[in-house]
Amino acid sequence: MKRILAIDFGMKRTGIAITDENNIIASGLTTVPTREVMTFLIKTVKEKSVGTLVLGEPKRLNMEDSHSSQNVRLFKEALDKQFPELSIVMMDERFTSKMAMQSLIAGGVSKKKRQQKELIDEVSATIILQSYMASV
Repeated sequence: MKRILAIDFGMKRTGIAITDENNIIASGLTTVPTREVMTFLIKTVKEKSVGTLVLGEPKRLNMEDSHSSQNVRLFKEALDKQFPELSIVMMDERFTSKMAMQSLIAGGVSKKKRQQKELIDEVSATIILQSYMASV
């Protein structure tokens, strides 16, 4: 079974999450500097046998584009070109950063560790992936 990989794209950092081999459990994988994300994805898609990419789609509360929507669309175009054989799905990512912070607090993660933005991005990607998995 092909895995599902989720991407929380940002201008500086990009959070990545992936399912297990049976597509039952979503786990944070890492956060990569955005300038290195395509190289990372090319390697990971092949090594982890990924069949679907889920890309967080930033929207405002009223469903209008956010300030980063255009950058995400451009990144999706690059993904479409790089991975024509994969299914690439957009998933609403509103509130994922807030939900990530709340889950870290609930999990007892120290305040110092919660200040690491890389961790928030990784957990946000995991939430995007869980939302996608619940919708299919």
